[in-house]
Amino acid sequence: MDHVVRPLPRPKRLEDFEFDKNPNIVPEQVNTLADPARVKAGLPLYLIGDSGTGKWHLLIGIGTAIAEAGLRVRYTTTANLVNELAEAADEKKLNRTLARYGRVDLLCLDEFGYLDLDKTGAKLLFQVFAERGERRAIAIASNAPLSEWKQTFTDPRLCSAIVDRVTFNAHIIETGTDSFRLAQTQEKQARRRATQA
Repeated sequence: MDHVVRPLPRPKRLEDFEFDKNPNIVPEQVNTLADPARVKAGLPLYLIGDSGTGKWHLLIGIGTAIAEAGLRVRYTTTANLVNELAEAADEKKLNRTLARYGRVDLLCLDEFGYLDLDKTGAKLLFQVFAERGERRAIAIASNAPLSEWKQTFTDPRLCSAIVDRVTFNAHIIETGTDSFRLAQTQEKQARRRATQA
């Protein structure tokens, strides 16, 4: 996986995803998302759902598959990206940083919508989307539905512009609200209690 520009946080593969634990996610649909042709076409992906529903695994698994296909992948959280852009702007290196994010084939952006962005942060983030245009793919994992993005992006026009960029020709997968991580933990505890009884 030498094409991963920024290391993926953990090894996760699509073939290891437990599709039986989340009926909202269809294996055939997910496997098409790991097709390098989608990334080369610059098509966005938007994964939305509550914590523990598989967004992170899918995001990393797709990034892994795309990197193994020989394309350049970069992973970051939204907070880290905005902080990096703000530091670059302060150091008069914003154009260089934007160009670096614009060159990767697939940008995996995690934890989108977890924090409220001031106008400056939102503008910086928008510049990444504008730099990538419809030429480079982006995959976003978010726990916030589109209707709540106005809380993340406090400027309504900027919010509309970001939603428009992120969702145009996007493949949207809703992973649901039932945390299978929590369900697995509860199962393990129940088995433990049963063996101790």
